[in-house]
Amino acid sequence: MPFVVELIISLLIVIGGVFLLVGSFGMIKLRDLLPRLHAPTKASTVGLGGVLIASMLFFWVERGHFTIHELLITLFIFLTAPITANLIAKAYMLLNVDPNKDLPPSNQNEGWATFDPIGPEGYDPSEEYEEKET
Repeated sequence: MPFVVELIISLLIVIGGVFLLVGSFGMIKLRDLLPRLHAPTKASTVGLGGVLIASMLFFWVERGHFTIHELLITLFIFLTAPITANLIAKAYMLLNVDPNKDLPPSNQNEGWATFDPIGPEGYDPSEEYEEKET
């Protein structure tokens, strides 16, 4: 195997390992959900992606055939981790953030995407939640 390929594979593994280590440290150190959510999404996308790309490159150079399994896993992680983090963050904000007190004004006709208090044709979705609480 050429030295340049070994160097690229080694760098990808080291970069992936550093991101996974920092992500796991962030899971331990950060206390609140939203900052804690940032650590594993970056670790899974960049860290695991680097290790899987290094594995693809190694087997392509060493055995002479391209493996599609690592590519599919990498694409799946790159697509699902940010979307899942976004949905978890939106659910957290809907449960724990008061749009009237905790958010700055949007300076537009509409409110914030998750917290639009008055929808189309004057529909106010908060009325449904007030009815359920009482």
